Amino acid sequence: MLAKLTGWLLLGIVRLLTGAQARWYGCPPKAEQRIYFANHQSHADLVMIWAALPEELRSITRPIAARDYWANTPFKRWITTEVFNAVYVERAAAAPASAAPAAAAAEPEAPPAPVRDTVAAPAERIEPSMEPLLPLAPAAQTVVDVTPEAFDEVQGRLDLPAPPPPPPPVAPPVESPSVASETAPSEPAAAPTSDPLAPLVEALRSGDSIIIFPEGTRGHTGEPQKFKSGLYTLATMFPEVVLVPAWIDNVQRVMPKGEIVPVPILCSVTFGAPIRVEEGEERRPFLDRARAAVIALRDV
Repeated sequence: MLAKLTGWLLLGIVRLLTGAQARWYGCPPKAEQRIYFANHQSHADLVMIWAALPEELRSITRPIAARDYWANTPFKRWITTEVFNAVYVERAAAAPASAAPAAAAAEPEAPPAPVRDTVAAPAERIEPSMEPLLPLAPAAQTVVDVTPEAFDEVQGRLDLPAPPPPPPPVAPPVESPSVASETAPSEPAAAPTSDPLAPLVEALRSGDSIIIFPEGTRGHTGEPQKFKSGLYTLATMFPEVVLVPAWIDNVQRVMPKGEIVPVPILCSVTFGAPIRVEEGEERRPFLDRARAAVIALRDV
């Protein structure tokens, strides 16, 4: 109940500040599974396109939200999950682990020191003695013919204290075959990398519509940046989902990059004609065509 009331309050504030005008130029608002893809110039883009949708579409449409920004405080995390029903994406996960220097990757990690199950007994302490090592009074004169090697051995026993007893032997730790195979230098285990598209794929498989920004980050030149490959991947994985381009206008002036205080100004969202991946169409030609479809809505 609280989330619903907050959603209505937020919707009223957004429409008061921006007008939130929706213009359906190439397709009518329809309750079908769609991927809305739009230009991205402000954090308010998510809120703006959400507010421009009719109520029956807002309930089945989930915007994507960067986790490092929209989940860094409890309030923003609650708004995005309970009000917007957003899909979190990890922007840092897109960086592959292979970006580390090759020299560092080539060096095998030192194996961890074995953990000993038993502690060796400390060596026995030998107290110093003031007694002479050789007797003061000469003993009975007994002539013994000994070799030099035997003499040195006897003399060493008289001059040096006995060495401490060696610690008891400790059996090396036994490693399980699975651990040994993972840490073997000949077959280093690859670092797992998460797929940033996995949350979007899950949302589409559950039947939801989504709102994405194919640029991947906010721009500030007025022209969308080159689209990343995520839109093409989703379009080929879900060919039955309708791809709808959208142009968000003036939101960058409401909340420019780096600002936190919104400025009241009229804004609009123009939805264009759906597109799809043509048979045999490669990734980059499709992404360029999708970007051109978004830019064409700027002057409508």
